[in-house]
Formats: sequence, structure tokens, C-alpha cells
Amino acid sequence: MAIYQHILIAADFSQHNQQVLQRAHQLAQQHDATLSICHVIEDYPITDFAYEPMIGVDLDMRDSMLQSAKSQIAKLAQQLTIGTDNQWVEFGSTRHDIVRIADENNVDLIVIGSHGRHGIQLLLGSTANAVLHHAHCDVLAVRLQDN
Repeated sequence: MAIYQHILIAADFSQHNQQVLQRAHQLAQQHDATLSICHVIEDYPITDFAYEPMIGVDLDMRDSMLQSAKSQIAKLAQQLTIGTDNQWVEFGSTRHDIVRIADENNVDLIVIGSHGRHGIQLLLGSTANAVLHHAHCDVLAVRLQDN
């Protein structure tokens, strides 16, 4: 029996994303596991507190960001032959929603990129670190290297 049966890629669309995709794909092949992919768009409301919330701009921008992310996820998923049922793009908190998606879909390994930040960047927190500490399954933090 394979150790991992369902692997979730937490994609961030950075220049280093291919490193994460390749590692997850290799693991999925080695374990004959289902491969899924997600992207969570950090949900920052756009408002001007001196006036009223900029609802029109906010909704238009959110829709544009969502459509762009869905398009990017679809391209990545096509490279890895991941079906649409195993692709998730949503607004929320990257730190919490990657873990929630994993829990809801019986994922037993999350693969995420880690920049290995230090100093003030570390104090500001990292998504990989938060996922590692809150996930109920294994997490592989792929050290991202400049090519």
C-alpha cells in the first residue's frame, strides 16, 4: 500500500512554482497517488475608510483576480493531467484555507514552496510555516532555489 494516496499542491504562481509542481508530480507517480492543486487568493478588502467601501471596484477586481487564477490553475493542471474536480481556486486566508481544502478532500500530503526567509521576513510569517503547523496531514515544504 502506498504511503500517500492524495497529494495536494499549494500553488502560488511564483517564478519557482515549477519546482513545487515537479516534486509533487514525482511523489504522485511514486505512490500512484491522486494529485490535486489549489490556489488561495489572500482576501484583503479594498476600502477607503474616509468614504465608503469601494464595492464596485472591489467586486470587479475580485472577479478579475479569480478568473485569472482559475486560468493559471487550469494551465498547471493540464500539464499534470489533474481533472477539474481536483482543482480549487478561492478567496480566503492562505494559512487556513489550504489546510481546510486538504481536510475536506482527504489529502494526506500537502506540497508547498518555502522561500526559507530569515529575520524580519520570518517575523512577518510564511504560508508554508503556517500550513506546516496547522495541517492534519504531512506537509512537504520544497526549498525554492533560484534557477
